[in-house]
Amino acid sequence: MEAQSLSRHEDRLLQLVQFCLDEAGRLGAEGAEASIGIEHGLSVNARLGEVETLEKHNSRRLGVTVYVDHRKGTSSTTDFELPAVRNAVLSACNIAKFTEQDECAGLADPDQLATELPDLELDHPWQLSPDEAVEIAIECENKAREPEEISNSEGAGVSTGQGTHIYGNSHGFMGQYLSTRHSLSCTVIAEQDGGMQRDYWYTTSRDPARLQSATEVGEIAAQRTLRRLGARKIATQTTPVIFEAGMARSLLSHFVSAVSGSALYRKASFLLDHLNKKVFSDLVTLSEDPHIKGGLASSAFDMEGVATRPRTLVADGVLQGYVLSSYSARKLGMQTTGNAGGIHNLILQPGEQTLDQLMSGMQRGLLVTELIGHGVNGVTGDYSRGAMGYWVENGEIQHAVEEITVAGNLKDIFQRIVAIGSDTDARSRIVTPSVLIDGMTVAGS
Repeated sequence: MEAQSLSRHEDRLLQLVQFCLDEAGRLGAEGAEASIGIEHGLSVNARLGEVETLEKHNSRRLGVTVYVDHRKGTSSTTDFELPAVRNAVLSACNIAKFTEQDECAGLADPDQLATELPDLELDHPWQLSPDEAVEIAIECENKAREPEEISNSEGAGVSTGQGTHIYGNSHGFMGQYLSTRHSLSCTVIAEQDGGMQRDYWYTTSRDPARLQSATEVGEIAAQRTLRRLGARKIATQTTPVIFEAGMARSLLSHFVSAVSGSALYRKASFLLDHLNKKVFSDLVTLSEDPHIKGGLASSAFDMEGVATRPRTLVADGVLQGYVLSSYSARKLGMQTTGNAGGIHNLILQPGEQTLDQLMSGMQRGLLVTELIGHGVNGVTGDYSRGAMGYWVENGEIQHAVEEITVAGNLKDIFQRIVAIGSDTDARSRIVTPSVLIDGMTVAGS
């Protein structure tokens, strides 16, 4: 009965999307697209052995966009009854009458739409009761609080969610998929000789069976926090810098922003006109694979129904393509790359060295494990961010470092990557190992 009920529910949602498209056509729209997103889940936070928050969350939204004479109107509703949906379509059509004409506005080209929708195994429900979630969170935090130097805690959190996404347009495309995402995290505070430090760890996956255990997450959170004790400034200098895998991801996120269509057609990118030019060192190859089964950013189609395809974005340091939606592609006189809504599993090809081996090869320099602030200029590439991490001498960590800034220009930083680790971190849509930059300005005391 549950399967039949779910099937009927999905059928009704598909019918609602089609209703929007039909209604938009009846009202004179030359093109229309509609989407439905429904999410439900559970999140729990526990601190010092007690439950702080326990939330069940449910959200839903229907959005419709219409195009009339290259004018765009958009409206949305959380009420899925037909009168409300009909009113949302009417509102979108009315809005379109007052927007500016834009020759680049419109649906994705029909020949770009996905025709095959493979099962990417994105849906792995976690039948987790509130009591079980609380038990996991407390177990995680208790493990993190075992060392005597751990004096306080910001808590542990468990989150599980499942969502339904449906998209259709008046070119005849209709696609849908279910997806899940689960996570467990913990943050604790250590104290020694009057100084206090905090650090954290987390695990996330579409499949709960692939999460690290509560004890693992708690233990790693504690270890990372204890390592930070005794942190101090270092002298201002130019030195090699290793960005730990999770921090290397942030460098690549700036690259993605710079090669995204909206930045390019607005001429607000430090990589403007760099297609087929060298933007990284020879060591860097970046590939996009939207079809990884269970991937955190996997999808058979983008937010416009365009088919996603595996591709190489950077080969041996040379930029091979941009990150484009249909609109930004038209603004640039190019074709969409199936990236309306963002990148799909961008992967930095790993090297063969562990993080310890990277430090050994660096000999002397800084290992960055946390970044603070947003000091990045997307137009010039100037980069300056607060950082924390560890000072390395003779290839080994000597002490923790705090209250410093790492700075440079991203165009130069990308070219100065001299080694890539094997310690791949796949907890995001950007999958990257640690990277070694052979020289950056570090501002300290």
